[in-house]
Amino acid sequence: RGGAGFPTGLKWSFMPPVDPDVPRFLCCNGDESEPGTFKDRQLMEYNPHLVFEGMLLACYAISAKAGYLYVRGEYADWITHMERELEKAYAKGYVGKNIMGSDFSCDIVIHKGAGAYICGEESSLMESLEGKRAYPRIKPPFPAQRGIWGYPTTINNVETLACVPLILNRGGEWYAKIGAEKHPGPVLYGISGHVNRPGVYEYPTGMLMTDLIYEVAGGIRGGKKLKAVVPGGSSTPVLRADMIDGVTMDAESLREAGSMMGTAGLLVMDEDTDMVAWLRRVTHFYHHESCGQCTPCREGTGWLENIVTRIDEGEGNLRDLDLLLDLCSQMEGRTVCALADAAAWPVRYTVTRFREEFEAKCRPSLVPAGGVPA
Repeated sequence: RGGAGFPTGLKWSFMPPVDPDVPRFLCCNGDESEPGTFKDRQLMEYNPHLVFEGMLLACYAISAKAGYLYVRGEYADWITHMERELEKAYAKGYVGKNIMGSDFSCDIVIHKGAGAYICGEESSLMESLEGKRAYPRIKPPFPAQRGIWGYPTTINNVETLACVPLILNRGGEWYAKIGAEKHPGPVLYGISGHVNRPGVYEYPTGMLMTDLIYEVAGGIRGGKKLKAVVPGGSSTPVLRADMIDGVTMDAESLREAGSMMGTAGLLVMDEDTDMVAWLRRVTHFYHHESCGQCTPCREGTGWLENIVTRIDEGEGNLRDLDLLLDLCSQMEGRTVCALADAAAWPVRYTVTRFREEFEAKCRPSLVPAGGVPA
């Protein structure tokens, strides 16, 4: 399954019947730009051939003759590393024409992005590959019907494709028995923030979030108390410390807790974290990364940043908190892609779950006794 939980095999099945006159393509999405997410970099650095093999197997399954590995532009050193390793694979006959003496031929091309977060969205990625401005496409048509240069295309992320060789080698039953019953498999958890041992760790789905924080990552730095966790990259709803008891890292449990799995990049915050200042940085990121195609996102992300900044600087009032939530409602589900939702969710859930911190930063003159704005 990809980050959104959609089954990979089902996604592959959407490709149309093979037509020898119509090219077919695979895209491996390595444009890893979500704040708090850095697991794909580990795979591309330490096991690039597993990624290449997964791409080749996927190409074979969907009858594609070429696969594009689109990598975040800021990963310049890792791109150079992978290009060297890809040359070795070509030299050994593992990639290219008549692979390992078979009648299957397939090329892999590594494409360097230019630093735009929006290219992590699959249709923006295809626009970028074609040399265009990375504006998301309206769907339908979906990539399987009309992808790169108008031809059938399947897009998977790095971690998904790296699992393919392992599943083929050991079988689907083996994979299905790992982790949570309804969301099986191993996951690369990227744990960052105020923990003693930040890093990337591979464990099954269904792990207790508290075990990942306190046992795997060594607990909170300096012996401080946990305040909040963002479970799957900055766009997933933040959880207070009192909300995570018994929560496991799988889609169902996190949904019940009020968040989602996302990229499995856990951002851990201790008791001294200023949630208003944290949200200010998040809103700045999404405002900066909005492609500007859709008005609700282009204008909304700017307003979110401006209002949160005003509150953080002590110039806000209680009415601003309700205005923020109203803005989120006007952004969610109203754009071509999900970036507006990704920008709105951190605001909505940080404000509602840590409202007292936002109220404390509002101007005293506008917060009289009783908490009613003047």
